[in-house]
Amino acid sequence: MKRDMFGIGSRISHSEFGDGVVTGINSMTYTVTFMKSGQEDIPKDDEKIVIIERIEPDHDHVSLYDVEQSLLSILKKWAGEPEVVHLGDRWKGGSIVLKPRDSGLQSKEIPIDMFFHKIILIRDRLRVLEQKINGSKGLEEDAKVELQQYITRIYGSLTTFNVLFKFKEDQFVGEKLKD
Repeated sequence: MKRDMFGIGSRISHSEFGDGVVTGINSMTYTVTFMKSGQEDIPKDDEKIVIIERIEPDHDHVSLYDVEQSLLSILKKWAGEPEVVHLGDRWKGGSIVLKPRDSGLQSKEIPIDMFFHKIILIRDRLRVLEQKINGSKGLEEDAKVELQQYITRIYGSLTTFNVLFKFKEDQFVGEKLKD
């Protein structure tokens, strides 16, 4: 669902953070200063936002900072440097417990932060594989398409882990159904 943009100075209410004022805007989030919890970056598509008083946004929705951050992100991807992806706040410091069916066997506990890091490494390596396939001069186009379909299905299988991501734009996306 596409929402209307609102500008700096808009007053909002958020079901998780309470009442606040928009103090900054970038391409993906609003920076909001809340009366109770301080400053938070809230995704623009967050359904928990209720506009109390809307201020029209400036005509220039993209700042020089946003352009610079986009270019840095692109350069880091091409250099093979992994991007920073945030674990959802509710999972920080948590753990995953693997319990075997046989009660005589020992359980295994893994910190969620470490598990999440491994998932991000898988995603980064899949992206590199995609780039190598798409840039390969030795593969014919139909072979590239077939391999790309496998990668898309892998992303789809990994959507189970989307619950761990802090921001929706970082989540896995599988095959989209066509209408």
